[in-house]
Amino acid sequence: MSAVGEDARLAAVHSYHLLDAPRPVVLDELTRLAGAVFGTPMSTVTLIDADREWFAGKTGVPGHGGPRATSFAGPVVDSREPLVIEDALAEPRYRGWASVLGSPNIRFFAGVPLIDEDGHTIGGMCVLDDKPGTAGDRQLDLLRTMAGQAAGHLAALRNRQLLAEVGDELSRAISREEDFVATVSHELRTPVTTIQGYLELLVDNEELAPYRGMIEPIQRNGERLVRMVDHLLAGTRPSGAPLPLLRASTDLIAVAEAAMASCRAQAAQREVPIVIEAGPGPFSVPGDLTRLSQAAEHLVRNAVIFSGAGQTVTIRVTASALEVADTGAGIPADELPHVIERFYRGQYARDQAVPGVGLGLSIADRIMRAHEGMLTVRSAGPGRGTVARMTVPK
Repeated sequence: MSAVGEDARLAAVHSYHLLDAPRPVVLDELTRLAGAVFGTPMSTVTLIDADREWFAGKTGVPGHGGPRATSFAGPVVDSREPLVIEDALAEPRYRGWASVLGSPNIRFFAGVPLIDEDGHTIGGMCVLDDKPGTAGDRQLDLLRTMAGQAAGHLAALRNRQLLAEVGDELSRAISREEDFVATVSHELRTPVTTIQGYLELLVDNEELAPYRGMIEPIQRNGERLVRMVDHLLAGTRPSGAPLPLLRASTDLIAVAEAAMASCRAQAAQREVPIVIEAGPGPFSVPGDLTRLSQAAEHLVRNAVIFSGAGQTVTIRVTASALEVADTGAGIPADELPHVIERFYRGQYARDQAVPGVGLGLSIADRIMRAHEGMLTVRSAGPGRGTVARMTVPK
């Protein structure tokens, strides 16, 4: 890249005012989605500055960045092409890097260019693992989609900053709320996520195999605590506050796959299979991939926790809707009108101590209303299962 081109690229990186700043929650959420889709414990939205990298969004990765010379996203920016490293220890270029030899012990890396609305390659959308791995064409396509979503969110963040500077009250209100959520997320979620990362290292240590029976419950409860913090942050936003969305072409099959991936571990633990059924396409709708995937995840997770072992959860995708059906506990007729209310928990959930705080359907409903869509829930009654349907207008 020419010096002029690099200067323009760096000016673009700095224009977002995210270096050495709190991470936007929406980018952290996008990295959690990417990690779930790939099944990796680490994911980042990485900005590449002149001599360093900065994690504008991250999940599972310690620190805030490092030198550009040993950044896995650096070669992605230099080549403007996807990069897949199946085993960093087998690659002469990377095997001596500190992040490979020591924490976080990176083995697998997949990254695609993060290209902003002006065509500058400002960084990469990346997933990482401490075990060797592979990335298929479908996964790389999803990662490219997420990189496009990240670029769109960055543009929206920059635009709101500019509006706030010229006195737009709505933009200032949204910025204040995002700063508050980012601060709370950092203070509550980051320590737990760090603990989770170290627990994963302990689980992988063969010398500690006799103690896995104690470590794994700590992991599960840590994941439950992280989800609860996420639910509280998302579900207790002021009802009148707008939900920032990125309207882009979004594949509902990708939404279904992301939701299933996010719930896979819990479903396996409860022995509840999840299947996806697709009707006639196309499945592209105008929407925010991250938000729609969050809404779908809440529906799938509800279906899983209210199902018994062996009962299948089915995600049905049509041209403009995603439906989650189960054959589990069902909902009594007198409770059905209230299930979308914040903090509402039905009698069955209370009696059976079903995990949750009663915010999942409320969050999903808010996301769908922000898309000018609709969430509907129906049930034939106790023991007859539930069907939740999210419809996105074309």
